[in-house]
Amino acid sequence: MEHAVIHANCQGEPLLERLLACPEFAARYQCEVFVNYVRQPIPEGTLEQCGLFLYQHLGSKWEGLASDRLLERVPDSARTLCIPNMFFTGYWPLWSGEPGFNYRDSHLDALIDAGLSAEEVLTLFLRGSLSSRFDLGRLLRETLDREREREAHTPVKYVDVIERDFRSERLFNTVNHPGSKLLNHAATEILKQLGFEPPDMSGMSDPFPEFEQPIHPQVAAFHKLSFVDASTEYNVYGCRKTFVQYAARYVEARLAGVTDFIEYLASC
Repeated sequence: MEHAVIHANCQGEPLLERLLACPEFAARYQCEVFVNYVRQPIPEGTLEQCGLFLYQHLGSKWEGLASDRLLERVPDSARTLCIPNMFFTGYWPLWSGEPGFNYRDSHLDALIDAGLSAEEVLTLFLRGSLSSRFDLGRLLRETLDREREREAHTPVKYVDVIERDFRSERLFNTVNHPGSKLLNHAATEILKQLGFEPPDMSGMSDPFPEFEQPIHPQVAAFHKLSFVDASTEYNVYGCRKTFVQYAARYVEARLAGVTDFIEYLASC
């Protein structure tokens, strides 16, 4: 068997599960995943002896783990393919990557940081008009434009699927946790690029079932999302919660100085 190396984020393992559903791929490759966002090192000799290298594009700021640097280590005889790194803020347009708290919402954080009470924060957050304060249409266009820039690195095209279907079905559980539809699509196209016949993946389970980040009902209404409304309950680390209940937990945690929001949510 040939050695296959996959350099990817949290999407790498569920993607590999789908690739291995192809008998021909599974028979040919022994696969190893290295997690890029934690800067997991790839030992000397691993890339140098691989027969297949699948990687999410990383720029020069990643230094020794930058894609161009890693590709220099791969033998000329090996197959290489840049694979998707899917990210979408359309369901959570006010998402923030600011460190110190999980699943940040910049608008909710601003209300909390203004020194308001929990009741005042929730009233303004839930009843204030988001579309009057924020250009939700522009924010959607921006996330799609950014994703097309990322997509340009890979022959596997997927943004059209997001743009076509994000209103009719939930495509992401969080900004970087795509659901089965997108991962099945990516795996299918990767297998085609490698010359394999893709299997039927319709029965593959949700790759990230533990947390369905709730969607603000006003965002759902603005984008005409057909699969969600104010009464929708989401799986929040084993607890069923509506958006209002989730937002209340967020405010409680922030005001209490909690830094591990995931653990706080899991405690129900």
